[in-house]
Amino acid sequence: MKTFGLVGWSGSGKTTLLVRLLPELISRGLSVSTMKHTHHHFDIDKPGKDSYEHRAAGAKEVMVISSRRWALMHELRGQPEPDMEDMIQQMTPVDLLLIEGFKSHRHAKLEVYRPSVGKPLLCASDPTVVAVASDEAIPGLDVPRLDLDDVAAVADFIVDQCGLAAAAEGADADDAA
Repeated sequence: MKTFGLVGWSGSGKTTLLVRLLPELISRGLSVSTMKHTHHHFDIDKPGKDSYEHRAAGAKEVMVISSRRWALMHELRGQPEPDMEDMIQQMTPVDLLLIEGFKSHRHAKLEVYRPSVGKPLLCASDPTVVAVASDEAIPGLDVPRLDLDDVAAVADFIVDQCGLAAAAEGADADDAA
């Protein structure tokens, strides 16, 4: 399973780009999953629901299953945040796992950058940033700059960077048959 990251400051458009990339990559015949890191406390459950009550009562894990999806909630209960590599091992293998966030991890990343956000480029101090997608020209950039609005070109870059061209081309050949 290939992994590739999208990083950038809050408000730069990481999620918007990722959501636009998914159908583009999937239309090329690739199976794609995502992983998102957040620094905020979050909850996918609601007070009053049975699964919430199970967790509130102390269950370490609660699995919710329906005919459309399932979700596993794992309570850390004071343990440290798990390592990204350990979490990747929990994922069902796919062609490509797109990772939003996890800035400090050592996987290859695309920086989503908007000068209007007013923050410095991450690629200046992070050698794992292999390209920047921006809505403006960036003078003196040491990595390729991609047009943030050209989703097909960004997808092309990711496919090439991850060595997935053969998988995508195989799907094209299957479609032609």
